[in-house]
Amino acid sequence: MLERIEIENYRSLRKVSLELGRITVVTGRNGTGKSNLYNALRLLQAAAEATLSATILAEGGMPSALWAGPRNKGSVRMRLAAHFEDLTYELQAGLSQVFTDPGHIPLMLLPSPCQDPVQPFALDPEIKQEYLYLGPTRRPSTTVVDRAGAAATLINQNGERQQLVASIDPAESLLAQVTDPGAYPELNLVRRSLLGWRFYHHFDTAPTALARHSQPGVRVNALAPDGRDLAAALTTLAERGDVGPVEAAVSAAFPGYGLLLDVPQPGRFGVGLSAPGLNRHLTASELSDGQLRFLCLAAALLSTRPPELLVLNEPETSLHPEAVTALIPLLDRAAEYSQVWVTTHDRRIATELGSNAVKVDLEMTNGETIATASR
Repeated sequence: MLERIEIENYRSLRKVSLELGRITVVTGRNGTGKSNLYNALRLLQAAAEATLSATILAEGGMPSALWAGPRNKGSVRMRLAAHFEDLTYELQAGLSQVFTDPGHIPLMLLPSPCQDPVQPFALDPEIKQEYLYLGPTRRPSTTVVDRAGAAATLINQNGERQQLVASIDPAESLLAQVTDPGAYPELNLVRRSLLGWRFYHHFDTAPTALARHSQPGVRVNALAPDGRDLAAALTTLAERGDVGPVEAAVSAAFPGYGLLLDVPQPGRFGVGLSAPGLNRHLTASELSDGQLRFLCLAAALLSTRPPELLVLNEPETSLHPEAVTALIPLLDRAAEYSQVWVTTHDRRIATELGSNAVKVDLEMTNGETIATASR
């Protein structure tokens, strides 16, 4: 279980430390940093996927990812730390220094003599420090991984201290580069935990969305991030006898409606709703955005293979208040099997969840996100 996260110098998050509950609900006005917290979690997973540099590039690159407010002189570093029950993983990244020496820049990358030399990878992050240690506090005796730039020391399965002699990608974590589970079990354990996190930010509900049309598919243990395999995921739940909670949730969210699963031929799946007063059912192509989105949320929350951490960003989008009310029991149910993180504008989600929930309220002060947590 993820017990605490620490984020420093990432966008508006100058210094944030949060204790997490079985459910963590983050609320706040627009522009207070909710998406930055969500994206910081995603960066931790990206570090395990070897997609950290690409993920940061998609946000504008390392220069735009760093805290831009007042700070002390010297370089600034983004710091991400995830405290698990027995292990802590920490990553520090800053601006790349690879091409600061004009003499090392290939001639084809040099501009005209009156311009500064081109720095082709100036948007890449550079990992400055990386640690993995036992417990909540790093000490020499508890440190399993110690990286400083291109040099790294690791403790292997026999307790022996080893220097990493292989070339290290400066823009990616050791989590993604040292992948021998037998030699480095603690590193593998953290990597597997981070890779197992599941994120849902946007379900495609456009007329052309795959979820709106009958699709070929296989058994689905986890709904795709965009909901494209919705019908197969719900049919998997039905086959395993677990679709009842989805049917109850649909009835509560849309009184008089019922869930219908369509299997026109083996290996092809569709989904729809029965509607009061109609002699035929509604296909997925006819559902409202809110109805389709609710079905996706139900499938995500009632997965047949729950993740360690389930992260939802603004699940109330496009939902009627009755549907939001029907969503809350599903969140509580999901928390029986997964740790749940919800970013939301709807304060009912924060106030009506069970006693296991930690409520985090965000405010913006002079460009800095201030987080206040309560139970």
